[in-house]
Parts: sequence; C-alpha cells; structure tokens
Amino acid sequence: MTVQDIALQTLSGDPATLGDFAGSAILVVNVASKCGLTPQYEGLQRLHDQFAERGFTVAGFPCNQFGEQEPGTPQEISEFCSVNYGVTFPLFAKIDVNGPGRHALYAELTEVADADGEAGDIQWNFEKFLIGRDGKVLGRFRPLTEPEAPELVSAIEASLAQ
Repeated sequence: MTVQDIALQTLSGDPATLGDFAGSAILVVNVASKCGLTPQYEGLQRLHDQFAERGFTVAGFPCNQFGEQEPGTPQEISEFCSVNYGVTFPLFAKIDVNGPGRHALYAELTEVADADGEAGDIQWNFEKFLIGRDGKVLGRFRPLTEPEAPELVSAIEASLAQ
C-alpha cells in the first residue's frame, strides 16, 4: 500500500484517493485561509499551472489545528481560495494532521524526514510533501519553504523526469 491508496474525501464530500492522480507527481500541502502563510496559495497555483501538463498537481488539505486558522465550512474554503487566489488545484476535506485524530495520510507522511533529517509532527500550515508518480514520498518541505523555492521546483522537475 502507498499513500495513493489511502481513502480521502474531496472538499465537496466525494470519496477520493491520491491514486485518482495516478501517474502524476503530487505536492500535498496542509493549507489554511487565515494564516500569515496563506499567500503561499499564489505560488502553489503557479506551480500547478506551470507543471500540470507534465503530470503534476497540488493537493490542498485544509487544517484548523494551528491557531484555528481554517475555521470555514467547505463552501467558505472553496470560495475563499477561488476568489482570492484563483485556486484550481484539488482541495480535500478538512483534516487533522497531528495528534490522536491525525488522518491516515498524515500518519504516513509524518514518518518522512525533511532535508535536515527531521521527521515527526507537522510544524505549521503549508508544510509540503512531494509524492512521485509511483506513490513514493520524495521530499518534505517545511512551512517557510516558499512554493517556488529553487529546491522545491528542482525536486518537482526531477520527479517529472522519472
């Protein structure tokens, strides 16, 4: 089993898995609408637009665990992302990424170490995980890593070349 097999729910409530994007590289990001890092939505959308034709998608997972910065309903989240940032990449149902209610996807992702060798809990909103076309987690990028940071863009390009 890979992270592609874990049951998810879209923001609109439909069942899904990351396997629905089989053959694509995926950047999984826990997102929030009322965070100092919320403007990262712009860079995430640009990444999605830049690489979509090559088999890449961003997948956003709203989370309200950090300072209650994602309090909205699914409709409010969808509208906020669309109106303010032109988000067209897939958004999923609000989930917990840490603690006893941690979603199974994040139970797997938090086992992955970042570039400094640190695994464990998600530190804040907008932590990013790059998943290769084969479902293997290729990298973990902490919240302050901008979506268009050279190290992240290079990792995406390398994953698409595989």
